Amino acid sequence: MPSIHALLPALALFAVSAQAANDPNSYAETDKVRVTQLALDLHVAFKSRQIVGKAELSLDWRDKAARELKLDTRDLAIATVEIIDAVGKATPAKFSLGNADKILGAPLIVTLDEQAPKIRVSYATNPNASGLQWLSEAQTAGKLHPFLFSQSQAIHARSWVPLQDTPTVRFTYTADVHVPKPLRAVMSANNDPSLAVGSGEFHFAMDKPIPSYLLAIAVGDIAVKSTGPRTAVYAEPSMVEKAAKEFEDTEKMIVATEKLYGDYRWGRYDILVLPPSFPFGGMENPRMTFATPTVIVGDKSLTSLVAHELAHSWSGNLVTNSSWKDIWLNEGFTSYVENRIVEAVYGREQADMEDVISQFGLKQEMAELAPADQLLMLAPLTGRDPDEALTQVAYIKGAWFLSFLEQRFGRATFDGFLRGWFDQHAFQSVDSDTFVGYLQKNLIDKHPGKVKPEEIEAWLKQPGLPATAVAAKSARFDKIDAARADWQAGKRDAASLAAAKWGTLETVHFLEGLPEKLDTKQLAELDAALHFGGTANGEIAQRWYPLTVRSGYTQARPAIEKFLIAIGRRKLIMPTWEALMATPDGLAFAEGVFTKARQGYHPITTTSVQAALDKAKGKAKS
Repeated sequence: MPSIHALLPALALFAVSAQAANDPNSYAETDKVRVTQLALDLHVAFKSRQIVGKAELSLDWRDKAARELKLDTRDLAIATVEIIDAVGKATPAKFSLGNADKILGAPLIVTLDEQAPKIRVSYATNPNASGLQWLSEAQTAGKLHPFLFSQSQAIHARSWVPLQDTPTVRFTYTADVHVPKPLRAVMSANNDPSLAVGSGEFHFAMDKPIPSYLLAIAVGDIAVKSTGPRTAVYAEPSMVEKAAKEFEDTEKMIVATEKLYGDYRWGRYDILVLPPSFPFGGMENPRMTFATPTVIVGDKSLTSLVAHELAHSWSGNLVTNSSWKDIWLNEGFTSYVENRIVEAVYGREQADMEDVISQFGLKQEMAELAPADQLLMLAPLTGRDPDEALTQVAYIKGAWFLSFLEQRFGRATFDGFLRGWFDQHAFQSVDSDTFVGYLQKNLIDKHPGKVKPEEIEAWLKQPGLPATAVAAKSARFDKIDAARADWQAGKRDAASLAAAKWGTLETVHFLEGLPEKLDTKQLAELDAALHFGGTANGEIAQRWYPLTVRSGYTQARPAIEKFLIAIGRRKLIMPTWEALMATPDGLAFAEGVFTKARQGYHPITTTSVQAALDKAKGKAKS
């Protein structure tokens, strides 16, 4: 059978050339020198909203003629750069900051007379650093102490540490962190749940090589509740018990994943529940997942987020995309593994429902994406913010492709293949061409006749969904579809829908199947019976509120305003913002709400909403 490479010569050549080049989203010249170890000394100053620190970087020189080191920075104030010789002696180094790019930041260029084993940079962050959010006491649940947390993915680590901010480079790290005495610091490293706080001094070590986007820190009034022999939940005191109950199945998830894909290699797996301004659902920081409180709804229906972030311990953290154009290698694999974890712990029925919802969301998003952005194997993201690659294509189309392979080769065979992929590429950063070669050698060649090369091509390098994509189905959702149809036809009232006592997934599917608009009488009936207005469940809110906006149901606006101010998770709030901005009246309302909401948003969320506002205002003028 002809190989994939034989039929896809352009694909193979493209991937090889991309592998050879430096990451276009970083100034680092990784073919010349790479950071192997990072030692941080950080002072967290809440009054000035700055981290003042020192970063000592151990260097592996790959080009013996190189005499220049380029690091990524964004809005950092660089005080000094020193050369550290083999015996630890420090001498000043020549350095300069290059011109700043709006996406990449500015390169820190260190010029050396001879190659040095280490350099040390003394610096301070900007109060508006894109990778940090500083919360006042009023913005926390407890209202007594401020809170700080980081979000480094995709290229925001450079806003709080000078480093080679590319997933091509992996390094170990240590950190000494100094914080105000009542507070606790945590990092993506070894966190001891039994550690007493009060000294204000914390030491961390990560002995596994990680890429820069997995560097993470948080500081605040943080309590701890153990949930298993190697798991704990960290959260503000008022939230920790509720969060621990919601996430009590975490150890079961770890055991289930180990049975499928091998040992968990990171020691502990803890979860930090952040304030609601966190811009994402979760961030897979190794040993310490950062999670949104919006998934704590009391029925464990949204704990697939934990399954997803845990799955990254194999797919993403262990085997990492070497640049952001190949983000599907992280997120597609993780979304597939997530669904397998959900099935193992909660049953096939729940896994099927989540698959249906995910695939629906993918189709919606792809309808708005350019064809080039619908590919799993993207072109290099030159001149683009890599955050733009974090679409449902990488997550759900990627997972759907792996499900296709599972269906063709059989689950037992595919599980062994995937486990081998993780084992053989552990703690490495790879590109899509590496996976294509591994797939050919270890699955296709060993099982000829199962998959045609052009079918693989359709999944990896063509827009849309291939004809071989088999859609997920759910018997429980079939009943929801029938109930929705009966209600729309007037055969049953909304009160009977409420009596069915649906969970989150059923309610989400019900809402997703409704028309783009309903009349206000229908909306009022649903609202009265199912109490969607003011819901604490963000998954329901992100579908209900845009429907009310499109339908002119202005009675929902007070609840919409509260929702948009209280929640900073982009996935949950952007559909409502965008729906409001589609009409002049809604745009005016949105501008007023944003003036109140933005002070509590993370910089990443603020940027997203402001960009949408600017686009809507520009469209209104044209």
